[in-house]
Amino acid sequence: MPLDFVGTFSNRWSYGIAFGATANKVMFLFSEGYQPLQVPQWAQAFVLLIGGFEVGLSHFPFFACLSSEFRLVSAILGFSYSLIWFAVTILHVAKCPHGQFLGRFQSVVFYWPSLLCLAFLLGRFLHMFAKSLRDHPGWELQAEPKPFLEVHQAEHVLRLLRRCPLSEKKKSWFQTRIYEWDPCFQFPSRMIGTTVLAFICLYLFMVIEFCVFIYVRDELAVFEGKLESYVTSTNKTGALTPVILQVKELISVSKEVWVVTILPAALTCVTYLFHILACYRCLKTCPVFKGCRIGDKSHQAPSRGISLKDTARTEGHRSSNLKNSSMSRGDGPTYLGSAYIMHMKRLWSGDRQFLPVKFRSPSPSESVAAIARYSGWQIAYVLWGYLIIHVLQSLCGLGLMYSLVLPVAHGQGLEVLRGLGIGTLTVTVVVGLMVLQVRVAATFFLQPKMSPADKQKPLALHHRSAFHNFSYFLFFYNALLGLGACLSRLLLSCILGTWLIARIDRTILQRGYERADMGFRAWAGMLFVDHYHTNPALVSFCHILMTGHRERKLQKAVKCQFLNQSPGPRVSARSRTRWLLLQTLMNNPTLVTLRKSKEGHGTRQFPQMLLTSSES
Repeated sequence: MPLDFVGTFSNRWSYGIAFGATANKVMFLFSEGYQPLQVPQWAQAFVLLIGGFEVGLSHFPFFACLSSEFRLVSAILGFSYSLIWFAVTILHVAKCPHGQFLGRFQSVVFYWPSLLCLAFLLGRFLHMFAKSLRDHPGWELQAEPKPFLEVHQAEHVLRLLRRCPLSEKKKSWFQTRIYEWDPCFQFPSRMIGTTVLAFICLYLFMVIEFCVFIYVRDELAVFEGKLESYVTSTNKTGALTPVILQVKELISVSKEVWVVTILPAALTCVTYLFHILACYRCLKTCPVFKGCRIGDKSHQAPSRGISLKDTARTEGHRSSNLKNSSMSRGDGPTYLGSAYIMHMKRLWSGDRQFLPVKFRSPSPSESVAAIARYSGWQIAYVLWGYLIIHVLQSLCGLGLMYSLVLPVAHGQGLEVLRGLGIGTLTVTVVVGLMVLQVRVAATFFLQPKMSPADKQKPLALHHRSAFHNFSYFLFFYNALLGLGACLSRLLLSCILGTWLIARIDRTILQRGYERADMGFRAWAGMLFVDHYHTNPALVSFCHILMTGHRERKLQKAVKCQFLNQSPGPRVSARSRTRWLLLQTLMNNPTLVTLRKSKEGHGTRQFPQMLLTSSES
C-alpha cells in the first residue's frame, strides 16, 4: 500500500501523530543503541539501516490504516494495532517506572509523548469506525475516492483568476497580532509529521541531556569532595589551595550557567521549527492579494461536481502573469518567518532568485533523493543545533559571569566599570574614525548631484589629487584597523554559523560554496519536488484535462450505447454527416455560395436549387 507524503493533504495531523509515536524508537536509533549483531566499525551503517527498516516496518500499519481507502476495515485493524502498542508500552512503564537519574517516574517522563500519540490514534480510529458505519451501514467494503484537486488548491487558482473585491474581511486579534494563516495553502503531511516528530525528539533529547547532566554533576560532586578534603588536610595553606578554590568556583558557575541556558537554547530551536510552519501576512500593495476576501461567496471553492474550467471561462484571465507581479519582484507580500511558504510561493510565481545560481536547475535524481532524506535530516539538524546552541550560550554565560558578575561579587566593581568605559571609548573612537572617512569622502571627493531629485551623489571622483593623498596617508592606519576587522569577521561567522546550524532552509556557507552544504541541498531538492507535484496552477490544469477527457469518453459511451440499443437500422456516420449538412444549408442558404464546388460531381445544380427556393 503506497504512502503519499508529497501530495497528501488529508489526515495530516493523524500522520503527524503517527510519526510522533515513533519518537522513542528514533531516539534509540540516534543513540546507536540498536546493536543486534556484532559487526566491524565500518559496517555500523548497515546495522543502522536494518534498524531503520525495522522501526519503519513496526509502525507501518499505522500509516497503512490511515491511508487505506477501505475505511471500515482499516479502522478496525488500526484500532487493534494501536491498542496492542498502547498496552505493551503501559506494561513496560509499569514494570520499570523508576530510573537512576530522574528517580521516580523516569519511564513516564520518557514515554508519555508516545502514550499520548497512541491514545490519539485510538480515538482517531474509533472516529473512522463510527463515520464508516454512519456513511456505509453494513459490512460491505466501500472505497472512498480521493480527489485529484484539493479544495485549497482550487481556491488558490480562483483567487488568481477572479477580480478581488475592494472590501476586506475583518481580521481577529489573533490574526492581526500573532498568526495569520492562508486558507488557500496547506502543508503536506510530510511537513506536519516532520515537525511533530522533531518536537517530541527535541523533548526527549533534552531529557537525555538532563540525565547526562545529573550524572556529570554527581561525578563532579565526588571530585569536589576530594578537593575539599585536600584543602582541609593542608589547613588551607597548601600551594594548590588558590587553584583549587578557583576550580571549585568554575565548576559551580558552570553548573548554574548550564541549567539556566537550557530554556533559551530550547526556545531557539522551537522558534526554528515554528519558523518552518509560520504563515505570512500580505501587504495591501500586492495586486494579486489586494483586497482579497477569501470568506466571500465569490471566492468559495467549487464543489466536487463543478469543474474549474467553467469558472475560468466565465471569469477569464483577469490577473496578470505572476512572474511580472509584485510577488516575483519581492515588493508584494511581507513574509513573517515563513521559510516553506515563502519559498513555495516564490517558486509558484516563477521566481528562483532567492536560490543560489547552482540550485536553480537541480538534478531530478538529486531532488528525489533529497525529499527522501529531508525529514530525517531536519530532525537530526534540530537536535545537533540544540546541543551546539546550548554549548554556545553556556560559553557566553560563562564570559558574562567572569567579566561582570563575579568581579562585582568579589568587590571589584570599580575596576569593571573602568574597563567597560575604556573599551567603550576605544570602540567609539574606531567606529567614529570609520564614519569620518565616509563623511569626508562624501563631502570632498564626490562630484555634486546631477539633479536636485537625486538621493545620492554620482560615483565620480572630485579633487583627485587630494583624494590620492587622503588614501595614501590612511593606508597604514587602515592596515592596522584591518586586523581587528578580520577578528570581528571571524567571531561573527562563528557565532552566526553555530547559531543557525539547525536551520537548513538557508546556507551558512559563502557564495560559491553552497553545494558543500548538504542540509541546504536537501531543502532545495525538497522544494522543487513539492513545486513540481503540488503547484495549484499545474494541478488545476491537469484536473481540467482529466475532467474533459472523462466527459468526452462518457459522451461517446452514451452515444454508442444509444445507437446500439436503437430499434431502427444502423446509419453510417457519413450519411448522418451529409444529412446534418443538408439541414444546415437549408436553414442557412447564404452559406451555399461560400462552399467549394467539386467539378464533375453535379453539385452545381443543388446549390442553385437552394438559392432559388430561398428567393421564392
